[in-house]
Amino acid sequence: MPVATARPIALTDAERHRLKKAAYGHRTEHRDRVRARIVLLAARSRSNARIAVEAGVHVDTVRTWRGRFADLGLRGLLERQRTGRPPVFTPLQAAQVKALACRLPAETGAPLSRWSCPELAREAMSRGIAAFVSASTVRRWLHQDAIKPWQHRSWIFITDPDFRPKAARVLGLYAHSWDGEPLGADEYGISADEKTSIQARCRCHPALAPGQARGMRVNHAYGRGGALAYLAAYDVHRAKVSSRTEPRTGIDPFMNLVAQVMNQEPYASAKRVFWIVDNGSSHRGQKAAARLSAAYPNAVMVHTPVHASWLNQVEIYFSVVQRKVVSPNEFTDLAQVGDRLRAFEDRYNATAQPFPWRFTTSDLDGLLARLDRHTADHQEESSTAPTA
Repeated sequence: MPVATARPIALTDAERHRLKKAAYGHRTEHRDRVRARIVLLAARSRSNARIAVEAGVHVDTVRTWRGRFADLGLRGLLERQRTGRPPVFTPLQAAQVKALACRLPAETGAPLSRWSCPELAREAMSRGIAAFVSASTVRRWLHQDAIKPWQHRSWIFITDPDFRPKAARVLGLYAHSWDGEPLGADEYGISADEKTSIQARCRCHPALAPGQARGMRVNHAYGRGGALAYLAAYDVHRAKVSSRTEPRTGIDPFMNLVAQVMNQEPYASAKRVFWIVDNGSSHRGQKAAARLSAAYPNAVMVHTPVHASWLNQVEIYFSVVQRKVVSPNEFTDLAQVGDRLRAFEDRYNATAQPFPWRFTTSDLDGLLARLDRHTADHQEESSTAPTA
């Protein structure tokens, strides 16, 4: 039988560039790399048998891709559409399951707090959406739109009628201003609060240090050695912390912290020292503000809005303390707890930088505008909901 002549291949500069990029690119799939190499070798007038040896494939494979490129060019190297197995589920069924996942279980009558993929599959079958659907199929559908009904985030609605002016004052202090005027060199901002009930826990067995392919191990059982309160005042512009421990929280412990800070420089001789606090019982309301100014005339108490402790930067410092000192902890007694906290304060003050606070009054106005739109939409939905 006569032997078929190999198809001649002639490449343009653009085709040669793209084929070389595919043949030698690190991120190119193996199949595309082989096809590109076959065409490049064919363009050098190599025989199919020799290309098969050099590319490490069967000669029929060389003949196929050489012929496709000769007929269609670069398009011939792409995968052809395959019919494959017909789909088991329709797009409507997938959309119905996604819609079900975006409803609270209580709205459907299911005695659940949140959906899981097995529960959604079971609910879809009970509703007749599909005769049978597996949890893995439901998981794949939800993954397409990043729907995760098994997760939840908590939030609290704004109830303080003066939320905007209170929050703006705090944000202004973070931006070195008060009532629209820049702070002077002898004016300071202090963020203060209490971290309650830091316990002295003595583990029944000592913690094990981490090792190769093994994290640190902490014994679950422990004995209690009491608890104390940790009070801290954080200078938001100088990134310096002054703290103390007390048996409990209250007005007197908080005023002890104030005295500790205000009796030292540069605060003792400062023109004004702004104390940013939340609405805890130790420093709530105008009585607390009057008590502070009576004891220290250059001190000004600034309250965050109700339920807005996230505006108080000392909470960030407390989260650092929680992660680096308190949890997981192993203390024999309360004295050791206090010593560790004071030692960490010295370590922190030696290298700390001000927190990169980026939430501004413009962000605040945008947040409030979104909440107003959400409230309006919710009220509109409630007013148009059908009644029984």
